Amino acid sequence: MMIAFAVESTPTYYISSFMQGHASFLASPSTQRARAIHESRFIMSSTTPCILDRTSDRIESSQPDYPTDDVCASPDIEWDVQTRAIHSGLSPDPTTGAILTPIYQTTTYVQDAVGQDRGFTYSRAGNPTVYALEKQLAALEGVDVPAVAYSSGLAAITALFLAETSAGDTVICSDVVYGGTVRLCKDILSRFGVRAVFVDTSDINAVEQALTDNPQTRIVFIESPANPTLKLTDIQAVATVAHAFGATVAVDNTFLTAALQKPIDLGADIAVYSTTKYIEGHNSTVGGALITKDSLRYELYKHAQKTLGAPQSPWEAWLTIRGLKTLPFRIRQHSIHALEIARWLEADERVATVYYPGLPSFSQHELANRQHINQLHGGMISFEIQGGASAGITLMNNVELCSLAENLGAVETLITHPASMTHASYADEERDRLGITDGLVRLSVGLEHPRDIIADLDRALHIACT
Repeated sequence: MMIAFAVESTPTYYISSFMQGHASFLASPSTQRARAIHESRFIMSSTTPCILDRTSDRIESSQPDYPTDDVCASPDIEWDVQTRAIHSGLSPDPTTGAILTPIYQTTTYVQDAVGQDRGFTYSRAGNPTVYALEKQLAALEGVDVPAVAYSSGLAAITALFLAETSAGDTVICSDVVYGGTVRLCKDILSRFGVRAVFVDTSDINAVEQALTDNPQTRIVFIESPANPTLKLTDIQAVATVAHAFGATVAVDNTFLTAALQKPIDLGADIAVYSTTKYIEGHNSTVGGALITKDSLRYELYKHAQKTLGAPQSPWEAWLTIRGLKTLPFRIRQHSIHALEIARWLEADERVATVYYPGLPSFSQHELANRQHINQLHGGMISFEIQGGASAGITLMNNVELCSLAENLGAVETLITHPASMTHASYADEERDRLGITDGLVRLSVGLEHPRDIIADLDRALHIACT
């Protein structure tokens, strides 16, 4: 069924004040139109039509202009990613001139009169510090629509699925993904009539077959590189096939961030992040984000953020803003360190298998070089050592510099046992089939000197293999 709705011309706004910018964004015709579309889901009109195909929820329209209050949005300025990470979406405090975004630690906002606010009314619905982070994330991704920041990465994924699906719909998901995504699909969404099909998305033929077999598919959800095996998906190829079937494509880009991979530029509709990881990068916060260039989807995700009660907090948003400013430098160094350590592991006879996209021996090395920016491949390594599961566990129990913990992407090197930590929700036989064996070690390479990390691993390997 095809539903038509009206599209009016929308002016471009350039507003200097941070607060005025957000108020204008909320009041702009394009935003008001998108909110109305979300609330009714379909609007019939005989005026200039734009088509919303309800068989797929894909919107066939050009994107409206957005009000912007940061200089980087000017089409005359194209800053490098390092500059955008520091300046884009951010502006000095309009009251004091403070160069850092203030922490607006407030629940509510005094209104000038009934029906007259200054762009914010209640912090569950919107907060100036959080909004600054949302603009900063969008600028790094290269889109004009603000991101939507959530209380965790899993909250962002939950909002995505609830906003995009209804009972009777299907989600096609990469077979190797974060364990929390699997729990969400199998334990929660299934209870509300949303079916999840797990597919090897590195195999484009398998993706096409799954779409053919599941015509009610609303989303193809990709994780690339996949956690923890680092298996890659050709995002552009999957997006082309999925869009031909009317499905939306979302990519969990947590392992690389927009500094090393741009899912939307590769054809995806949504980039998904746990900002807890590389984006904040200091083991200080928990957060997540959805990013799209589609104004209508933005409104869906913003409504889900408010209705589910899962916004990012101002304090954690401020810490994430601070961390994001150094992301391009940090993740480049993470990548350099990881490659050096992966080469050392691969050359050590005590190590059975090493998975790192930057190694020529990696089965998808060519795709990695094509898809990852500047042929940098992030800071994540997975490996198995001789002696199997017991030796791998002994290794993890005897590191000293590396920390045994459930996180990644921080300045500290973290070592993780996926089978008992991040992917414990998988059945044993399923984990083995996917390569998440009891002996698999996941290493999030930090910013310590590689020589010191190698020395720590060498000592622990000596204990594990003797």
